[in-house]
Amino acid sequence: MASPGESSAETLARYGGVQRLPFGKLELFQRREFLDPEHCADLVALIEANRRPSTLADFNGDAYFRTSETCDLDAGEPAVRLLEAKLEELSGIDPAYGEQVQGQRYDVGQEFKAHHDWFNPNGQDWEKYCSVSGQRTWTFMIYLNEVEAGGATRFKVVKKSFQPEIGKLLCWNNRKPDGSGNVSTLHHGMKVRKGVKYVITKWYREKPWG
Repeated sequence: MASPGESSAETLARYGGVQRLPFGKLELFQRREFLDPEHCADLVALIEANRRPSTLADFNGDAYFRTSETCDLDAGEPAVRLLEAKLEELSGIDPAYGEQVQGQRYDVGQEFKAHHDWFNPNGQDWEKYCSVSGQRTWTFMIYLNEVEAGGATRFKVVKKSFQPEIGKLLCWNNRKPDGSGNVSTLHHGMKVRKGVKYVITKWYREKPWG
């Protein structure tokens, strides 16, 4: 049986409309029109109102590694409560294991270079980010708008790119069956060439958050 911080292909399939991508190296799924355009617009407005420069765990000396802006979304906002309810229905994950919902904004030229969402157990920030809640298990990412040019998410190991579509959700298991971080989840939030990209990200942990 899956732990409370885990989802599964079977659980996701029960939601309906979820597609598993045909890659043996990682569990990667998409679901188009997960959020409707009005809900996406409400979330974009929240990101715009509270955005700040994005930060990076285990800083590698590259000041241009992650150049987007980030917003921690207030769990009391109606649009966020609705989002959380939909994610719980989709994933089957106990909400106590979820980090606070984040929104990201990418302007022209901004990107997040190839990275993993799981934390390096030998990294300088492991204790800071993982001593209480453990490793990240699953990532759920939702595009809130379409971009005129650029802004794809590219999974480099499996050579698959996803273009932003309003309301489209991507999700993946950050770990291998033995619990270690899956290096095949390496992905790049590629530079926006024209327009602005907005996304929502929700991460889950091995243990209750906080």
